[in-house]
Order: sequence, then structure tokens, then C-alpha cells
Amino acid sequence: MAVTADVALRTRAFTLTRGIELPCVALSIGYLVFLAACYVKGYWLVEPNGSVMANDFVNVWAAGHQALQGNAAAAYDPKIHKAIEDAVVGHHFEGEYPWNYPPFFLFVAGGLALLPILAANAVWLLLTFPLYLATMLGIIRERAGLLFACAFPGILANATAVQNGFLTAALIGGGLLWLERRPLLAGLLIGCLTFKPHLGLLFPLVLIVGGHWRAVATATGTALVLIGASYLVFGAETWVAFVHALPATSQAALAEGRADFAKLQSVYGLVRMLGGSESLGWLLHGAFAAGVAVGIAALWRTRAAFELKAAGLATGALLTTPYLFMYDIAVLGVPMAFLVRASLDSGDTGKEMARLAPACALILSFFAIKAPVGFAAALVVALLVARRGWPLLFRSQLTAGPDLRP
Repeated sequence: MAVTADVALRTRAFTLTRGIELPCVALSIGYLVFLAACYVKGYWLVEPNGSVMANDFVNVWAAGHQALQGNAAAAYDPKIHKAIEDAVVGHHFEGEYPWNYPPFFLFVAGGLALLPILAANAVWLLLTFPLYLATMLGIIRERAGLLFACAFPGILANATAVQNGFLTAALIGGGLLWLERRPLLAGLLIGCLTFKPHLGLLFPLVLIVGGHWRAVATATGTALVLIGASYLVFGAETWVAFVHALPATSQAALAEGRADFAKLQSVYGLVRMLGGSESLGWLLHGAFAAGVAVGIAALWRTRAAFELKAAGLATGALLTTPYLFMYDIAVLGVPMAFLVRASLDSGDTGKEMARLAPACALILSFFAIKAPVGFAAALVVALLVARRGWPLLFRSQLTAGPDLRP
């Protein structure tokens, strides 16, 4: 009977009411108009004089170029890397985009650097956005999910920065989507997430708590293969350079705030933006992250619907890292999609969408408010997860242990 009910739940159609559908359509069209206007005015991809804009993607192309030239380790040298970035855009620009990804991400960067920089910008978005859409569609499992995915405002900051938020969302969302049905595929995707290891801090804990050992083994194996392949192709000196660059990256972003503390979407960023010391920021963020980790682990010990567990983990991944920028908030669409899917059980999909509206409004406000509004949006989603999950922690009939439903 339980299996039959679960199958019925998973195949129930997801439809949007007109009151929800029209705003989604309006937002989607609005994003396209905004991006087109930014391109024409020289605020996106190209500058008013027609030269390539110095955006976040310049960092990727420059690192890939250095890897293709056989000098991958130089990507981790700030002075050399900045000189390449200036050469890519054709002029000196203020600030810098340091390369701080693990060496195996140079495979991606090198492939993109085979193209001219402007074409590579477009190709990166055209490759990763469909991955994000497919993941969101897979979670919601109805065509209306595409409209929801396109209307989610977290995609805009990633598109304007030409960053990797779409890829990150696809890996986190895909890993959770396939965890129960295809754990080996889920482990593969989670293993690839190690290109941004600070967003995977909760995954080992939760997968172990949930007893997903095949996914754990596959994720570990995937990470080791990526490390080994990059070691063979780019050399040991590249890994040495990466390890040596990490303290400098942490010092610049988290201690000195060169990227602006107001842009950090975390407790740490909020504390530093308000004038708190580095030690106070770490203390409060550490306590908050520990609380989030305990809460997510407890949720995964219940027999809550998997959609709720997935929403909790995806949200927790964003809340526990101190190093989070607005383009990473594209990942917040994943827990939102899982919450929408979970709302089918109670038949209040429209109400759940309305509850998500404040989070979306906060994300949109980023273009006018210089503050960690993305962190506030993640808190809203976390509260919606807690609203559904909190009662389950105290129901005696829900024994501790992994969810064993098919």
C-alpha cells in the first residue's frame, strides 16, 4: 500500500495556477530583456567600446590558456595570472580574478580556452544552463518545472557573471535526484562536485548517516580519478601550487575582504560586513554551521519523504560554507524544486510557491541592495524545510535510520 501511494505521488501532475504561471512567464521574459539590454549597453560580455568585458569567466579562460601552453602551475601565481587576464581583455583592469579551483578543473578551462574568449563565454552558458534545466525538470518531473526553473531569480546573477552556478546546481541537484534510484550515478556527480569542495561539506556526513555507501564509494573513487588524471596531465607542481595558493586565497577573500564582505552570502560575510572581527565571524559562522549540520543529519535519520531530505541537504550546503557568492545562489533553485515536489503530497503546491516568493524577492533585490540577501533567501528556504521536518523529529513512530523506501 505504501509503495502504491508513493508511486501515485511521484506520477501526479504538477500544474501551475494562472496566478503563479503569469509571474513566472513575466520573470523569464524580463531576464531575457535585461540580459539583452545589458549586452547592447556594454554591461554584459562586452564593454561599450566592443572589447571583452573583464568578468569572472576571464579567470577560467586565462587558466585554461596557461594549461594549454604547458604552464598550468602558473595559473596559481596571482601576478602571472593577472597579466594573462589583462592580455585577454586587451587592457589593464582594476582588481583581479584569482584561480583557486583544484587542478582537475583545468580540463574544463582548457577545453573552453580552445575557443575565442567571447565565444567561450557563450558556450559555457549554453552548455551549463541546459544541465541546470534538465536537473530541475528531473526533480519536478513535469514540463511546468521548466517554467519554474527559468523564473527562478538565482539564475540571473550567475548568467551576468558567466560563472559556474548552473553546473554546481546540476551536480548537487543531480546527485540528490539519482541518489535513491541510481546511487552510482549520484556518487559520480557528487564526486565531480569536488571542483567546489566548500559546497560539499555536508555530503559525506549525510550520505554516511543515510547509509548510502555505494554513493560514498563512487564519489570517493571519482574524486581520486580526477586528482590522479590531473596529476598525470598537469604535473605534481600544479597541485603543489594549488595547495600553496589556498592560504593566500583565504586571506584575500575572508580576512582582507578584497572581494567585498557584502558580497559574501554567509554568516561570516554578514558579521564582517557589519564591522565584526575575523575571529567573531569565524566563531558565529562555525556555531551556525554546526547547528545546521546537526539539524540536517537529524532530518536524514527520520523517515521523512526523500524530497524533504534533499531540500534540507541542498540548502544546508549553501548555509554551512563561509565562502559563498551570489552566483552560487543558483543552487537554491534545487531545494526549492524539491519543496515544490514535496508539496504535491499535501496538495498545497500553490501555497508552497507563495511561501517561496519572499526568497525569490530577496534574491532579486541583490541588484539594488548591497548586502547578503542571498543568505537571507537561503534562510527562508531552510525555515520552509524546518516547517515540514521539525514535527518528524518527535514522532515516536518514526524510528531513526535511513529511508528504505524504493
